[in-house]
Amino acid sequence: MTHQVLIVDDNQINLVLFEALVKKLYGSSAVVFSQPLQALAWAQVNEPDLIVLDYMMPELNGIDFITKLRATPGKQNLPILMVTANDQKEVRYRALNAGASDFLTKPVDRIEFLARATNLLALNDAQRQLAMRADTLAEEVKRATADILERERETVIRLSKAAEYRDPETGAHILRMAHYSQLIARGLGLSVDEQELLLHAAPLHDIGKVGIADAILLKPGRLTPAEFEVMKKHASFGYEILKDSSSSILQAGAAIALGHHEKFDGSGYPQGLKGDAIPLFSRIVAVADVFDALTSARPYKPAWTLEASKRHIQTNAGLHFDPGCVAVFFELWDQVLDIRARFKDDEDDWSTMLATF
Repeated sequence: MTHQVLIVDDNQINLVLFEALVKKLYGSSAVVFSQPLQALAWAQVNEPDLIVLDYMMPELNGIDFITKLRATPGKQNLPILMVTANDQKEVRYRALNAGASDFLTKPVDRIEFLARATNLLALNDAQRQLAMRADTLAEEVKRATADILERERETVIRLSKAAEYRDPETGAHILRMAHYSQLIARGLGLSVDEQELLLHAAPLHDIGKVGIADAILLKPGRLTPAEFEVMKKHASFGYEILKDSSSSILQAGAAIALGHHEKFDGSGYPQGLKGDAIPLFSRIVAVADVFDALTSARPYKPAWTLEASKRHIQTNAGLHFDPGCVAVFFELWDQVLDIRARFKDDEDDWSTMLATF
């Protein structure tokens, strides 16, 4: 391996001596400076493998040189071999505090120089290899994490698809309400990670409908009170299906499945939670889900107009819906309409869902 050694000394004889010694280090070359300020500027933008530095120099002594170099990003671990007189113990202490790696005593012994320089170069090589390995491991972890997340997302979509087979709702509904949910989360100031988590978890809100009998789930008319009590169980069913997963997406989906039919005034189900006691993700999904359900045609009802749906949501702010979520939703109305236009019922394609999430 080729090494580059920076030599900084205002004494020309010393420069010649050190340069000759560096050439004895296998594969090493020297860059020499008699002006410490010039040497510092060079070291701050280049990557020497070792610096051999005199203490007593005009304009900038060795300790000041080290202090300024160590303050430069990326130069904290660069090995520095400092040259001092034998009686300058106090200087050595200060140099150690500033970041010197090792010392040479004047007059410099050739064998000692070669041994200390060789050790510092080997240490620097090891540190660089370790850093490269750490970067490689970090990249491998990043790729593995991305693969896991991709599999989790596919699991969510396929679970949602399973529910879709049991429900007249379309895949496009899943896409719209999930993106509406993400939009509300963004408007509320949630972090990007929370927005992404909600986007991927929201499609699981009705997964519990797989446990509802077709006679009730697919009934074209209004449900009887007894039938509605059975239908309400889908919230708990969804929670039970998802709750024990180690996946953060499925955990969020479990909470959403359980809470998305709770109402802000406490009249919802299955727990009758009220206000902020309802998890925020569930409050967000409630707005997104109901709005899309109102504006979509179903076998048991025609689609409501946008204005009628808007009035319904706004009228029920503080009753059914979190007023803060409602306010944000309509503040971002243009983006709501963009999402609605982007995902149409006649373009219900599961490959699109996999590509979108």
